[in-house]
Amino acid sequence: MVANITTGSNLYGALFYNQEKVDKGVGTVLATHILREPADGNFNVAETAEDILRWMPDHFRTEKPVIHISLNPDPKDNLSDEQLSEIAGHYMDRMGWGGQPYIVFKHSDIEREHIHIVSVQVGQDGKKIKDSKRNERSVAITEELEKEYGLHPAKGQKRSEKWQLKPVDSTKGDLKRQIAAVIKPALSMCRFQTLGEFRALLSLYNIGIEEVRGERDGHTYRGLLYTALNADGRKAEVTPLKSSLFGKFYGFDALEQHMKQSGEKITKESSREYTRHRVAEAFLDAPTENALRERLRAYHIDLFIRRNDTGRITGVTFIDHENRCVLNGSRLGKEYSANVLNERYPEAQKTGADLHGVFDTIRPQEIVVSKGAVRKNKKPNIKPGLK
Repeated sequence: MVANITTGSNLYGALFYNQEKVDKGVGTVLATHILREPADGNFNVAETAEDILRWMPDHFRTEKPVIHISLNPDPKDNLSDEQLSEIAGHYMDRMGWGGQPYIVFKHSDIEREHIHIVSVQVGQDGKKIKDSKRNERSVAITEELEKEYGLHPAKGQKRSEKWQLKPVDSTKGDLKRQIAAVIKPALSMCRFQTLGEFRALLSLYNIGIEEVRGERDGHTYRGLLYTALNADGRKAEVTPLKSSLFGKFYGFDALEQHMKQSGEKITKESSREYTRHRVAEAFLDAPTENALRERLRAYHIDLFIRRNDTGRITGVTFIDHENRCVLNGSRLGKEYSANVLNERYPEAQKTGADLHGVFDTIRPQEIVVSKGAVRKNKKPNIKPGLK
C-alpha cells in the first residue's frame, strides 16, 4: 500500500476534488471522524469545511494546515468498505492525526480502488501537530498495515536493488561510461512514446539527444547522437556520441520499437490514468508554478517545461518515476497542455534576457529497480534541458 501525503492551505479545494468524484458516481464517503453527518447522508463541501475549520482557533501560524492523504492498496487486494475505513482510522491514529476531524472518501475512477483522507494538522490549541520524519513513519505504518491485513507489499518497498542514476558531468571525462550508465537502465525500465518524452527524461541527468538524418550510397539513414549538457541546459563543449557506440539497442530503430511497445503497455496497464489522477491532485492547491512542482514531487513526478526566448511555455512533460512513465501534458489531457499552463502561470514567464537556459530546474530522482517505485534523492537541483 502506497501512501501519498500533501499539505496545503485550500481546504475547500481538497474537499471539492473528492466530492466531485462522489457527484460523478465514482466516489463515496466511507467514514468521518469528529464531524457531523448530514441527516440525508449527502455531504456538502461548504458545510463540511466549516465543520472542520471550527476545530481550529481563528489564529494559527501554520501556513499549510490542510493535509490530504491518499492510501493506495495494490490492485490485487480485495478490501471491503469496512476494511478500508478501518485502515484509514489505524493510519491516522498511528501518524498522530487520530484526534483530528477528518473525512474518508473511496475513489473507484481508476482500476485500483483507493481512499483519500482530508483533515487538518492544527490542533485546538492552534499548534501544528508534530510530524517529524513524517514520510519515514508513513512507510513503516503502511508496511505494518500490509502485514495486519494480509495485503500485497507496495511497489518499491524492497529497496535492496536499485540504480542510482547520476547526472552526467562533462568535466569528469569518460562520457561514454557516464551516458551509458543512464540510458541503459532508463530504456529498460521507463516507458515513453515520443522522442520528445525521452528527451525530457534524459534532461534530468544532463543528457541531450538529437536525431540525425542523411543519405549514404543512395540510401537514407537515421541515427541518434547523445550529448552532454551543462547545468544551465546548454550543450557542453564536448563531442557528441553516436548511438552505435552503445550498441544496436540504443539506436533509432530500437528506440522506435521501444516507443511503440511503450504505448501498448501504457494503454494496457492504465498508466496514463494513474499518472493523470495524481497530477490532478497536485493541481488542487498549486497557485504558482513552484508550488505545482513541489506538489508533484510529493508524488514522485517531475515537471519538465520548455520555454521559448520570450518565456512562453511551449512544451510540458510529466515524468512519473513511480509509474516509470513519461507523458506529454496534452497526452494527459488538454487541461495539462502547454497553452493551459501558460495561461495558468503567467507570472512565471520571463524575458529572453533572463533565460540563460530555457528550461526550469528539475530535481532528478532515484529509480528503484525492484517493483517500480522511487524515492526522491537529496542531490542539488540541476537545470536540464535541450535546445
